[in-house]
Amino acid sequence: MCGINGILHLQSNKKVDERILTKMRDALEHRGPDDKGLFIENNIGLGHRRLSILDVSAAGHQPFLSDDGRYVMTYNGEIYNFKDFYPELKAKGFDIKTSSDTEVLIKLFELYGTKMLNRLNGMFAFAIWDKKERKLTAVRDRMGVKPLYYSFYNETFYFASEQKALFTAGVPLKMAKDGMEEYIFNRFVAGENTLYENIKKVLPGHILTIEESGKTTSEKWWDLKAEIQNQPKIKNPVEWFRETFDDSVKLRMVSDVPVGVLLSGGLDSSSILASLKQQNFKDIQTFNIGFKEKEHDESQLAKMISDKFGYEFHTMQLEDNILFEKLVDSTYFQDEPIMHLSEPHILALSQLAKPSVKVLLSGEGADELMGGYVRYKALKYPSLLNTIGTIGHMDYFTTKPRYEKLARYSQIKNNDDLVIFNGCNIYPKDIAKTFGMVNPPINEYRKQILEDAKSLYPNNLRRQALYFDQHTYLCSLLDRNDRCTMGASIECREPFLDQRLVAGLGSLDDEWLFTGKKWKYVLKSAMKDRLPDEILNFKKIGLSVPWGDYLIKSPGFIVELESFSKSDLFKMPYFEHIDAKKLVGNLRKGDTTMIPYIMPLFMMHTWLKTYANKF
Repeated sequence: MCGINGILHLQSNKKVDERILTKMRDALEHRGPDDKGLFIENNIGLGHRRLSILDVSAAGHQPFLSDDGRYVMTYNGEIYNFKDFYPELKAKGFDIKTSSDTEVLIKLFELYGTKMLNRLNGMFAFAIWDKKERKLTAVRDRMGVKPLYYSFYNETFYFASEQKALFTAGVPLKMAKDGMEEYIFNRFVAGENTLYENIKKVLPGHILTIEESGKTTSEKWWDLKAEIQNQPKIKNPVEWFRETFDDSVKLRMVSDVPVGVLLSGGLDSSSILASLKQQNFKDIQTFNIGFKEKEHDESQLAKMISDKFGYEFHTMQLEDNILFEKLVDSTYFQDEPIMHLSEPHILALSQLAKPSVKVLLSGEGADELMGGYVRYKALKYPSLLNTIGTIGHMDYFTTKPRYEKLARYSQIKNNDDLVIFNGCNIYPKDIAKTFGMVNPPINEYRKQILEDAKSLYPNNLRRQALYFDQHTYLCSLLDRNDRCTMGASIECREPFLDQRLVAGLGSLDDEWLFTGKKWKYVLKSAMKDRLPDEILNFKKIGLSVPWGDYLIKSPGFIVELESFSKSDLFKMPYFEHIDAKKLVGNLRKGDTTMIPYIMPLFMMHTWLKTYANKF
């Protein structure tokens, strides 16, 4: 796991400036404190910061050159099945000189180019410079676990694991109007665009090729829709899931350093722990965030399952000034205003884990693959939603806080929009009323993913929403996990996102997902003999944080809330119609319905004040 970066001057013999390349690389030091390297040859420069996980010796140093000197690679990630290729590579005449996956990856590229990608089981973002053909090939893993950003600026191509490295190189930090709109309406920018002008993402499952002439091509190497359509029928889903999941967990234990588990106490992370126990993995440490507010706390369950399996348990609480400090820190690592609101907690937990482990396993992805969010339930009967949305029924729902969000959601009349805005906290009518913004942003990527979802699952809004989230909302969660764990120099691995599980679950009939009160039926069925009823049937909390209380009661936040009400944010063209003092006043009076409106603005205020000013 690492930080990668590079510079390619286009149509030019201009030599890469070592000082700029070094500054870019070292802006990513937190991603790789163990080693650092540079490769510069005329107009191409590659940088690397290393977090040693496999082959911690100097043999894994990067940028990594092929034996014949033709290819140079900078690589971030893990290929879990790398040893499977040893016999094949030896049969082709290659000597294996290290025990790192880096060497295997570059040798496979020498042999097969990008055609080998489908054979990899892993998470990765890498760039390979071909000295002979004078072109750079940048690749990102199937689900987008590992990040890769780029910019064309001043006839130069820049790329890096995080946007801050691009700003460090001189790419200007400039907000994109469409990006800001999407942040407000959808919580994050989906697809290849970002919050910034001139900065894009390499899409998950894509290859970006940049020739020295400046010619650029983007190609999809992994297509989830096609994988689901081509998936052979699974005859015994429970047995298939259990065996595949166990193998995925086993693969993600491939490491030369200690591995731990991010353990909430919920079904997903507990299933990972149960699989580790079933496979007799020893000396596993678990790490948990607790809350003093009982309705947010799952720490007692996390401790119970750790004790039951004989694994060492660590927990912590994050409050007051330390929480505010971690909020500022996580905003820096995220490079954008935080939006899941759990980023400070995951960063703090990763910092707690750092002295003990270098790798953490996470349950991310299970909800999007198997229907774990309560919000999906609203899509079962869209006609009932329509009924709730009529004026005669609204008062009943808005007086009950639990249903207040459902009442607002029910104002959406279009099935496509029910899917597109399912993952939001506030909806177009709310935004028009509170912020005076009447036109939702047009994002062609979201539209295309929705069209794919509709063709794959016609007239099935729940399955459409799952597929849609797997390409949008889940990507934002993976960005969060990557930044918060790498902010503490820890690698995060997600066993539920093995490509066999992703495609296989997408091919199952609805009954295997949506049966029972809490859904995720195939996971519960697979784990029923491994986990106690307290976990199998516990009401989902997730990592939910009582921000309303913090903002008005916690000393550090009380001061910052006052600063927020007078923020420069509300002088910006896009936000000048918002009455921040009124929003804050209503929150202080106890109106908790203000929280979904205030939080994205408060986080943008924090970003503007603490991050944007750095660049």
